[in-house]
Amino acid sequence: MLEKECENVGVQMRLTCSVADIRKEKNFTITTNQGAFHSESLVIATGGLSYPNIGASGFGYEIARQFGLEVTKLRPALVPFVFSRRDQEVFQKLAGISLDAAVSSGSKRFRGSILFTHLGLSGPAALQTSLIWKPGASLKIDLLPETDILSVFFSRRQSKMEMRNLISGYFPKRFAYVWCDTMLHVKPLDQTSDKELSQIANRLHAWEIIPKGTEGYLTAEVTAGGVDTDELSSKTMEAKNVSGLYFIGEVIDVTGELGGYNLHWAWASGYAAGQYA
Repeated sequence: MLEKECENVGVQMRLTCSVADIRKEKNFTITTNQGAFHSESLVIATGGLSYPNIGASGFGYEIARQFGLEVTKLRPALVPFVFSRRDQEVFQKLAGISLDAAVSSGSKRFRGSILFTHLGLSGPAALQTSLIWKPGASLKIDLLPETDILSVFFSRRQSKMEMRNLISGYFPKRFAYVWCDTMLHVKPLDQTSDKELSQIANRLHAWEIIPKGTEGYLTAEVTAGGVDTDELSSKTMEAKNVSGLYFIGEVIDVTGELGGYNLHWAWASGYAAGQYA
């Protein structure tokens, strides 16, 4: 459908056409391996740095800087976390296990599933948190966002059941055993003090872990940062100080959460530019 619409308005597709140089006097001159092209307008729709294996590059940012536009700090986002070596050794045996949880960093909290990988943590709630996470900061994971586990503990106060067996009623058994063996001194409920029960409940609702980092641009769904929005018209996407130069989509410093927002931004900003370019 897109190809047909392009054909109807005379769009020419040029594949494997690499750009060697861009200059602007009155109009733009784009020098490529297929010759030079001249135009009144130039739209940069190059995306970000995510997924370099399929051709992503910093080309769009280079063009912005060439024409004097500010580019904000770039970083991978909507990306899985990588645990420290010590945490990997403990939790990589949980790879493939998915849990319903809430993940937060700072004051922002994201509810959804988390997925343990061989390297660390993925899943929607973790990916969302990567949007606001800063290196060195901790993640707080509420493993039971809909359960008052302390009340459950107190209701079973006289039980001789081991804590990990009780907790395995709320999680996959493999997770419950690994988590309890790592985080707790495992013993029966009737031998656990009220203070210890409160501490265990707090850990389940606010398990704190400091990632080593993220998996980077190789698996990041988007690039956070980009051409500063202050440099562009919010109506037309045209550079305020370079007439005829437009930026759209991910190359701009606009990053949405999961749910199609980044695709919507790409199409909406492209449509806006297309009305004026």
